[in-house]
Amino acid sequence: MKPQDVLLLLKVICVDNPQWNQKSIAESLEMSQSEISESVARSKFSGLLDPKGKVVMKLALLEFLQFGLRYVFPQKPGAVVRGIPTSHSAPPLNNLINSTEHYVWPYAKGTVRGHSIIPLYSSVPQAALKDVLLYELLALVDALRVGRAREKEIAIAEIKKRLQLGE
Repeated sequence: MKPQDVLLLLKVICVDNPQWNQKSIAESLEMSQSEISESVARSKFSGLLDPKGKVVMKLALLEFLQFGLRYVFPQKPGAVVRGIPTSHSAPPLNNLINSTEHYVWPYAKGTVRGHSIIPLYSSVPQAALKDVLLYELLALVDALRVGRAREKEIAIAEIKKRLQLGE
């Protein structure tokens, strides 16, 4: 797996249409079609996409996010920079967790200063700004990568809601 595979899987969930095509996904994520094709192949092999490569296996993805993500794609907050809020600093967690410490994806056009969190893929900030649901999912995923126990617990509950897996 590569970090962009998580980005692709989250975008496919947001599209919520088994007829999606690689060209439109590639454009929305600012990735090449070959990167999307390779990501689909890896995701099918790992069991995170169905054999046709069109439907995300939501329970498997949840399990990976909950138990594996922080080990496979670890991240520690870095220097204070300008960027786009993520983790507990972004919706929906910023409405549930009060914190004076902000986490951001470094981004020149960002409006918030906070500790930098390197996104899963270089185009994450641009892709997140185009899709509110994707932005929320990516911020929740970052909470799993860098959050404390309480933040992770809330993030898992919020991810379950968005994956329609119920509690």
